[in-house]
Amino acid sequence: MTRFLVVLAAVVLLGGLFWWGLRRDASALPSQLAKDQRPAPSFVLPTLRPYRAKWGDSIVMSNLVGPKPIVLNFWASWCPPCRREAPMLESYWQRYQDRVLFLGVNFQDGEEAALAFIREFNLSFPSGADPRGGVGVDYGVYGMPETFFITKEGRVLARHVGELSAKQLEGYLARLLP
Repeated sequence: MTRFLVVLAAVVLLGGLFWWGLRRDASALPSQLAKDQRPAPSFVLPTLRPYRAKWGDSIVMSNLVGPKPIVLNFWASWCPPCRREAPMLESYWQRYQDRVLFLGVNFQDGEEAALAFIREFNLSFPSGADPRGGVGVDYGVYGMPETFFITKEGRVLARHVGELSAKQLEGYLARLLP
């Protein structure tokens, strides 16, 4: 009977921790990159096919830092919030591309699924493929979507967890642009 109560208590405790973890707001999880305005981790990713003619075979983060601030969006075709925010991101890319680089990182996705997503939403801002999630780990990504706002000096100004609204994006862009 004592053994049963110990096991039951352990199950209840683990279940409670699991439930608490699921209910936590991921946006409340701190990003040391943004908190300390650290340099954005550099990476090299294969460019997804639709963007190779203009952007080359690889997206090299260190080559993109400097002329413009960067809106770095981690997305996946299997992510419902990513699907909802994609048209808005494309709209803002069309409006701001002369002042801000919008850059996508397709996270842990299959290439065909990523290409179908790009076609479905007619995305013209470049995206690279991160099928194993290594770049996401370097940025401390918790889930999809996540967006990082990087100054033209290459420092992470802010991190947004979850789907962006137009109002939120405008607020971040106001902080990025002079």
